[in-house]
Amino acid sequence: MLDYQAVKNWDFGDIVHEYTQRDTMLYALGIGMGEDPLDPDQLAYVTENGLRAVPTMATALGVPYSWIRDPRTGADYSLLVHGEQSLRIHSPLAPAATVLAHNRVVSVSDKGAGKGALVLVERDLLDSASGVLLARASSSVFLRGDGGFSARSGGSDPGPEPLVSVPERPPEIEVALATLARQALLYRLSGDYNPLHSDPEVARRAGFPRPILHGLCTFGMAAHAVLRTLCRYDAGRIRALALRFRAPVYPGETLRFLLWRRDSTSFHLRARVDARDAVVLDNGVVELS
Repeated sequence: MLDYQAVKNWDFGDIVHEYTQRDTMLYALGIGMGEDPLDPDQLAYVTENGLRAVPTMATALGVPYSWIRDPRTGADYSLLVHGEQSLRIHSPLAPAATVLAHNRVVSVSDKGAGKGALVLVERDLLDSASGVLLARASSSVFLRGDGGFSARSGGSDPGPEPLVSVPERPPEIEVALATLARQALLYRLSGDYNPLHSDPEVARRAGFPRPILHGLCTFGMAAHAVLRTLCRYDAGRIRALALRFRAPVYPGETLRFLLWRRDSTSFHLRARVDARDAVVLDNGVVELS
């Protein structure tokens, strides 16, 4: 069972992450960029000629991927799923750089026996040379097997503020983005080697019929949808993105992204897999410059 004190006070240390142009191109390919290899806008993210970084690559930098798997946390890692993700960009990512990550646990919330636990981790990403803040990412993970931990440890925090709901009216913008059957095998090369996304037996034990796509891959796809429909592939226009992972996505499925104007510089976002009549991403908000 999850140990509240161990998790809440987890010392991640400073994480130094050096990435190259190859890593930047691999991340973009992992979220589906380059699906049209003749599109110059997409080629700017997957070739070395004038290479740009997709802003959501910040979610794949300086990540302490295996920390919750440490036996000292007491958590059942096999039943972990991504709950929500947010990202605020403070300065554009360079195509290649060395960054410094400061991770901290913000809250550990007991949803109740049989209802799981929620852990919120915040990460500041800084340029290693200048100390400039590049991005702040917040990630909540849902530990489906750890509800009721507070009865033993006596500690539990309030959960994070809920994300806003999308409007009931029809969306103003829609765009469909397909995934490859091997998409998870490609995206995992950006650093997340959780076998839930690659090992059929691990996926079955976790309650899924087959490996699921990484939540952060679909998060990057949401950024791709925004870049395509709202930004003319200008990465510098995305200032923030937040959303909830409502249901798993299976590699090979097509996501239909729905966008509603919120105000002059922001939009609501949702994504569906029409083949299963499933909302997979919800409560999304994107802010533009």
